[in-house]
Amino acid sequence: MLTDPACKNAKCPDPSKSRPEGWARERYADAGGLYLEVTPNGAKRWFAKYRFGGKEKRIALGSYPEVSLKAARDGRDSARKTREGGTDPVQKRKADTLAKATSSATTFEAVAREFHAGKLDGWSENHSAQWLRCLDKDVFPWVGS
Repeated sequence: MLTDPACKNAKCPDPSKSRPEGWARERYADAGGLYLEVTPNGAKRWFAKYRFGGKEKRIALGSYPEVSLKAARDGRDSARKTREGGTDPVQKRKADTLAKATSSATTFEAVAREFHAGKLDGWSENHSAQWLRCLDKDVFPWVGS
């Protein structure tokens, strides 16, 4: 098991000495699939290995020291609970990020009203009013938010 001083002092040996080509990272294992990966430039990142759908995968948990050992262990445990619930933790994270990026202001009605506001200068007053009235009457109730 890792300790905080061991994480702080973790180093990657010189990749040119007795290392196979392309293998330039050092991994320091904790328990339950959690490990700290150190690169030759000194970057330290937390990863947790897990199996889903018969394949071994890994999820990134953040960089050390921004993410402490305790926070990395909590992240590993959270990913394990997600996996035990039948969901791939990486796919859940992607879905959560996408849901967060898609704000509630990005509805069809909001985009249509923004489009209408941009066209006010080029459209006549009657056409502008008719266009918005038709959307309010026919489109927005049918399409919904």
